[in-house]
Amino acid sequence: MVQVPLLRLQCGCNSYEWGKIGESSAAARYASVTPRDDFSIQSDKPYAELWMGTHPSNPSKDLETGRTLLDLVQDNQALMGEAIAKKYEEKLPFLFKVLSINKALSIQAHPNKKLAEQLHQRDPKNYKDDNHKPEMTIAITPFDGLCGFRPLGEIAHFLQHVPSLRQLVGEEQAKKFEQTVKGQETTEDKSKAAENKKALQAAFKGLMESKPEDVEKAAPELIKQAETEGSKFAGSGVSATSGKELSDLMIRLNKEFPNDIGLFVTFFLNYVKLTVGEAMFLQADDIHAYLSGDIIECMASSDNVVRAGFTPKFKDVDTLTSMLTYSYAPIEEQKMHPSDYHFCKFNTAAYNSSSVATLYDPPIEEFAVVRTALNSSGSKVTFEPIDGPSILICTQGSGKISVGPKTEDFKEGYVYFVGATAELVLESVGEEPLVTFKAFCELGHGQATTGGGAHAYADGVNGKI
Repeated sequence: MVQVPLLRLQCGCNSYEWGKIGESSAAARYASVTPRDDFSIQSDKPYAELWMGTHPSNPSKDLETGRTLLDLVQDNQALMGEAIAKKYEEKLPFLFKVLSINKALSIQAHPNKKLAEQLHQRDPKNYKDDNHKPEMTIAITPFDGLCGFRPLGEIAHFLQHVPSLRQLVGEEQAKKFEQTVKGQETTEDKSKAAENKKALQAAFKGLMESKPEDVEKAAPELIKQAETEGSKFAGSGVSATSGKELSDLMIRLNKEFPNDIGLFVTFFLNYVKLTVGEAMFLQADDIHAYLSGDIIECMASSDNVVRAGFTPKFKDVDTLTSMLTYSYAPIEEQKMHPSDYHFCKFNTAAYNSSSVATLYDPPIEEFAVVRTALNSSGSKVTFEPIDGPSILICTQGSGKISVGPKTEDFKEGYVYFVGATAELVLESVGEEPLVTFKAFCELGHGQATTGGGAHAYADGVNGKI
């Protein structure tokens, strides 16, 4: 039995072709600081994902004993908290990751729970578990990606100004879409909004069912327009992408995936840029694609992906086009709005150096994340105990992490598991700010809207001690 619920973890790093190369990959650098015989960074190899959790595809291990985290929490339910261990069958309900993205990931969505169960039963080779996979992305370097459907007026604008896109969607579907949404792009009438979604689905399905030879023919025309008439790619909305930005993106993506259907999908989706600390949340059945950057990602513990572009892997266009919500919104509505985390206390040094604890709280129960920045040496923060497990990673600086009488070094790339009901203390010991991310689960949170942050445990005060 674990005496003090503080365990340093050894975490696996996956190599996929879209990952950043060698030392440029944050995922690889973080993995390399924890000793293991089977991992060293190769200068010419792509490193994509650091996995932190109990998922069987790449389980984390206790550095001291070599036992998997899954074995440890199953042998000692107190580490998870009795209620969480029971509800999630003695498995960590979330999977925590660092992603280092050098080129586009697939156009994709993650199935809801019911669909995940059906897909896993029907095709376990491509859908390896039966869980849903809502996920949250927090940028640790500048990031760009595609997230959710654009406002309908922008899509109509592109159908009118990008001939190759209109050709693939089909003239009939394009006209129906334009006629349906005209003047009703932001309607609050439920029946009209349902018609809009139906028209969006039909137009998008028309695009996704394009014949490969038609896409091969249309893509060079698209790139030629991007190179010579980029101004026509300018969106029509207030927050729309500029023509140059979108034309440059087209040229860049075509170099990564020549003549791919994903080039045209981009005109249907919001192009999102995140600065460091900004975040977005993706419900199950939300379409998206990550394009570049280093991110912290937290999700329900699943590896289910339905893909349909920008990938050499298995594509399932029929499932993707039928499963999506077809919700549409401007870019700013796709981003989260984090809040101060109130269930911790700073010491005077932390308070005087404007140290912060920021909560990213999606409207689901499996996880939330706190980003903490201790901005001066000697700055300290004490987290109140919660009735659930946590995993922490340090992404910058150095310091100490303490639970009860146990104190350990906490440096860039170090990962720790903290058991339920433990009071946790972090302290910065260097001149560089100590930046950490803490993923956790406690039943009862996640009842607010995205970026909200209503938790079931007692009120706390973020101030001096």
